[in-house]
Amino acid sequence: MKDSHIESLKRLQDIEQAIAFIQKYVANETSESFCQNELVHDAVLYQFSVIGEAVIKVEDDKLKKCNYPWFKVHSFRNMIAHEYFNIKLIAVWDIIESDLPELNGVIKSILKNEF
Repeated sequence: MKDSHIESLKRLQDIEQAIAFIQKYVANETSESFCQNELVHDAVLYQFSVIGEAVIKVEDDKLKKCNYPWFKVHSFRNMIAHEYFNIKLIAVWDIIESDLPELNGVIKSILKNEF
């Protein structure tokens, strides 16, 4: 039987690592170069899929302590997996710039306060 607390820790660490990978992949990119660089945007989309899948494996009580729209994280993963043909890369870039830093802070806070 899995220990939910330990499983949550592992998944949160997966999310933290995926965010670090995204930040590394786009460190020298502009919005234009990101949209044109297939390797980079494919790698970024994969890491967003990891984030979206991992978040559903984290205990709800840990997530509910943070006022964050967790449903958007998993919904974005579903879009990548099932609606990939509708993805607008400039919107992904906006998520990287606007939403990812906040998510990173929230994940770090959960890890600090819960483990």
